[in-house]
Amino acid sequence: MKVLITGANGFVGRAVCRRLAVEGWALRGALRRQTALEPGIEPVHIAEIGPATDWRAALEGVEAVVHLAARVHVMQDKSADPLAAFRLVNRDGSLHLAEAAAAAGVKQFLFVSSVKVNGEATEPGRPFRPDDSVVTKDPYGLSKWEAEQGLAVIAARSAMAVTILRPPLVHGPGVGGNLKSLMAVLRKGIPLPLGLVENQRSLLGVDNLADAIACALKDGGRGCETFLLRDGEDVSTPRLIRMLAAGMGKTARLLPVPPVLLRLAGLLTGKGAAVDRLLGSLQLDDHAFRTRFGWSPPVTLEEGLTAMARWFGES
Repeated sequence: MKVLITGANGFVGRAVCRRLAVEGWALRGALRRQTALEPGIEPVHIAEIGPATDWRAALEGVEAVVHLAARVHVMQDKSADPLAAFRLVNRDGSLHLAEAAAAAGVKQFLFVSSVKVNGEATEPGRPFRPDDSVVTKDPYGLSKWEAEQGLAVIAARSAMAVTILRPPLVHGPGVGGNLKSLMAVLRKGIPLPLGLVENQRSLLGVDNLADAIACALKDGGRGCETFLLRDGEDVSTPRLIRMLAAGMGKTARLLPVPPVLLRLAGLLTGKGAAVDRLLGSLQLDDHAFRTRFGWSPPVTLEEGLTAMARWFGES
């Protein structure tokens, strides 16, 4: 089977290419810039993803599409209208690709969305589920949700199956963003006031995400289905920090500061949302995916975090 992968040269894309290559599929990677791909991946160059992108050459002979490319969530968006910018790529660009794929006879369209569609936090013992009502106000999450709705319409009126995956924070060697920043702090031995935090957060290793994508592609899909994914266990912020520090050969320095004081400090400094992410819980229920595909993550949470921490420690 020939598979088109958008974002093939990204953090997740490279892992997906490596995993699908094991299955022996022919892989084509859609790229906006001249960058190296994993060995054996056929490159195809496209313009910036949007409602007018020409996908004809990229889709020729393709049986499945894995759509990873997106305008990603950033902490401090500089756009004059962030929602419009997210919609242009994540909603309009994704739906234009899906329409072109259906017209080209593609059998399955796999869309990697985000748990931000569900929200930013969960109550204790009440993890997010795929069929929860969506109330997100986050521009990135909203653009992904609107794309999901449009994909369901396309699946209903075409022969193309649509599989939607909503992962939480993805970790692994090569990661950037907040996890990389956290590991930089730990490598310097800077104390963190998080010793009294009692939360639970779902994470997903990049190799587990790639394996789940391979599993869903082998199945072929049915209509339009939506799933949440996570590693085999959830983790508290203090335990996450200790595992990352240990993976770098460091000792975590966690100070016993009451979370209520941390939240107050966040409000006073204008960083309340960032503090809430560190202190709050965000759990996912991935029972539907495990049951539907007979899947379990091949890499444990500890193995994945240790591999990432060692990569960073050696970089």
